[in-house]
Amino acid sequence: SKVSKAFGQLEITTSSTAVQALTDAFIYLVKYPYGCAEQISSRILAIAGLKDVLGAFKADSLPSEAKLTASIKADFKVLAQIQASDGGMPFWRRGGRTWPYLTIHAAHALARAKQKGFETPKSMEARLGTYLENIEKKYPSYYSKRSRQRLSAYALYVRHLLGDRDVGKAKALFAKRSIKKFSLDTLGWLLSVMTGDKSAAEEIARIRKRINNRVTETAAGAHFVTAMTDDAYLTLHSNRRTDGILLDALIADQPKSDLIPKIVRGLLAHRKKGRWGNTQENAFILLALDRYFNTYEKVTPNFVAKVWLGNGFAGEHTYAGRSTDRHQINIPMTYLAQLKGPQPITMTKVGAGRLYYRLGLRYAPDNLVLEPADHGFTVLRTYEAVDHPDDVTKTTDGTWRITAGARV
Repeated sequence: SKVSKAFGQLEITTSSTAVQALTDAFIYLVKYPYGCAEQISSRILAIAGLKDVLGAFKADSLPSEAKLTASIKADFKVLAQIQASDGGMPFWRRGGRTWPYLTIHAAHALARAKQKGFETPKSMEARLGTYLENIEKKYPSYYSKRSRQRLSAYALYVRHLLGDRDVGKAKALFAKRSIKKFSLDTLGWLLSVMTGDKSAAEEIARIRKRINNRVTETAAGAHFVTAMTDDAYLTLHSNRRTDGILLDALIADQPKSDLIPKIVRGLLAHRKKGRWGNTQENAFILLALDRYFNTYEKVTPNFVAKVWLGNGFAGEHTYAGRSTDRHQINIPMTYLAQLKGPQPITMTKVGAGRLYYRLGLRYAPDNLVLEPADHGFTVLRTYEAVDHPDDVTKTTDGTWRITAGARV
């Protein structure tokens, strides 16, 4: 009753996948022009992570499977050549300074490639495994506790992917300090290691609570905001990478959580030019979306989605096969304004596959003088005259009147 009847509509959008076009993010990593160990490892992670998704959707403008396999083989050859004798990885060349985070990241790439059936160098894997088991001995003295624990958690996570799960060490790491002092990355990796282990039930419950307390939710999506510390560069930290890490952990730990699809939508909304900000973000997010695809969208869609508004049929759409297409039904405001009382929206799905939907109302208020929003915080703006009080006045309707040329 408080909206214009001449503008707006109810929008009902349906689709068969949340994993929208990811080709831009993938191509960004595959064709990245530089070749340090981090970028090579991230490229391997992207190819391994999206092998199933890209194969299912038969995405255009992508290298052939043979070329991608050859790319991974060539990348592992480079990594093996520059790897130090103790297993550590430098950024550019053998003999350079090795970095704990970079070494764990290379091991992560190897683990993911191995999981997807790619051939990996065994000698490199053995050295990386030894390095990860003794990761705490590799930290320089100036690394903070926060960085050390984040690295130890990442190492435990990668060891778990390689088949060397160490829940005892994960629990011991978690017990060392208050949960509020752990980064969300650390908690995400620890949760992935502990998930499904009954001896870690208490730790898992506390991590779940912490994650739920730190999420920022809107009607459209969800994301996490973390503190950027001076030593964040040691672990290449960013907020969007944290979203990817926690999405991956939540799917494994709580696959029925309502938060999961909202994080996916939040991540997709944060893309620019079809991708995220850097190689780290793209690699971890693509890995999380791969887990999402294999958990929820493994079945090829073959269903009919139908929508009713009240007792009236609004429309339907058939989804047959893999597609990133969306179908939108628009019900104009002129029709909605004629309805008496609340009207239920009913949606049905007949057939195999997963149905996604969005309900949105586009409208314009009939009065342009709006009440201010109040969600617990109030923002006030006041203008004051510098030279003469009469230079600034406020009328009863809230309008400010200011003398031209006056200092305010």
